[in-house]
Amino acid sequence: MRNLKQFMLLVMTLSLVSLSSCSKDDDGGSGGSAASGTINAKVDGSDFNSMEISSSATVANSGQNLVIIGSNSSGEAITITIFGYEGVGTYEISGANINISASYSETDVSNPSSPTTEIWQSPYEDSVLGEINISEETDTKVKGTFNFMCKNVGGDNSVKNITDGSFDLNKQIT
Repeated sequence: MRNLKQFMLLVMTLSLVSLSSCSKDDDGGSGGSAASGTINAKVDGSDFNSMEISSSATVANSGQNLVIIGSNSSGEAITITIFGYEGVGTYEISGANINISASYSETDVSNPSSPTTEIWQSPYEDSVLGEINISEETDTKVKGTFNFMCKNVGGDNSVKNITDGSFDLNKQIT
């Protein structure tokens, strides 16, 4: 009987330790590594770093929508849109929820009179294709991380993998 009590005590202790170490991250996670005023990410493994002058987070429609955008001098841009924005938290990008979307674009300006733009967008199917984590929002800033898969649905149907994304942006309210 004593062995049974000790065994049950061991099982309860291990259960308590394992349950307390598992938690759901509803708070939006860490803020990432982006410099103030910028967005950074990896696009198929290559670095993307936006310029502060062309990066922003805009909260619109009485705080119900969030639009994040950042571009660089090479003509690349990342845009994230959340309709039904509720502040700090995790937002899943999937075809089941078309109110949350993300895109990556490349604009070729080698011929300034006729630039061309390719756009890869997400979601492009019903499965989960990524997530946006808003970790901090103040009166002047929005910080968070993101990752997503996106497809050039209007072009060659190629898919790009956007990973290790983070932003630390000045917030505008419209």
